[in-house]
Amino acid sequence: MDPTAYRQFEELERTHWWFRGRRAVFSALLRASLPPGPRRRVLDLGCGYGGMLECLAPHGDVVGVDLTPESLVHLRDRGFAGAVAGSAYALPFPDATFDLVALFDTLEHCDDDDAVARECARCLRPGGLAIVTGPAYPFLYAQNDRVAHHCRRYTRRTLRAVLEGAGLEVFRATYVNALLFPLILPAVLALKLKERLLPGDPTSTNLSVGTPRPINAVLAGIFRAERWLVPRLSFPAGHSLALLARKGKKGSGSVSAK
Repeated sequence: MDPTAYRQFEELERTHWWFRGRRAVFSALLRASLPPGPRRRVLDLGCGYGGMLECLAPHGDVVGVDLTPESLVHLRDRGFAGAVAGSAYALPFPDATFDLVALFDTLEHCDDDDAVARECARCLRPGGLAIVTGPAYPFLYAQNDRVAHHCRRYTRRTLRAVLEGAGLEVFRATYVNALLFPLILPAVLALKLKERLLPGDPTSTNLSVGTPRPINAVLAGIFRAERWLVPRLSFPAGHSLALLARKGKKGSGSVSAK
């Protein structure tokens, strides 16, 4: 990821409506999918500055993996000792190490997402759970994606195919950030048109534009409201995707996603 984007993420992950909303929605999805049980071993792959650690901490002992030394130093300064440097293509763990593997907006950064999915499946124990999220719809690929070094955006079908190709059983597949999507869609398309007609700062993103506090609060509230809906239903459209998958006893096969 571009250093500019990392700095923005560090500053905004606690306050910006998008980060607040995704934490609430993904936390609810995990609570609904993980029954009470013994402490689990949890992997946060592509943990960045640790913005999703609070979602994962209630579910077990978390190990964060990131390729960027800057993020690891930051995590350790924050007191998160369970962070290691590693490549998503060759994770430094034995087979069947983790009960839960999380890729929160990580897979789209990888040139070979199929290889990364296989490596995650290798590290999952039989019956283990994977949660994978990412940006939706290739036609929305824009400046934000370029600055964040996204290789692609997904549809529900294409992301599901990556996970099933790794031998994981997808049992939930939904779009998220759906309630705001009618507003986001024309805004992104307008920004794409502006980028084409009036090229500007190549390091700017839509996070570079400040959101007034009252509007930020309203947007966060709308996005967070999906935490009551996503565990129970699958949205047919949205700005992002969230998939849940399990590793079967034989490590292969698939079931229909809701």
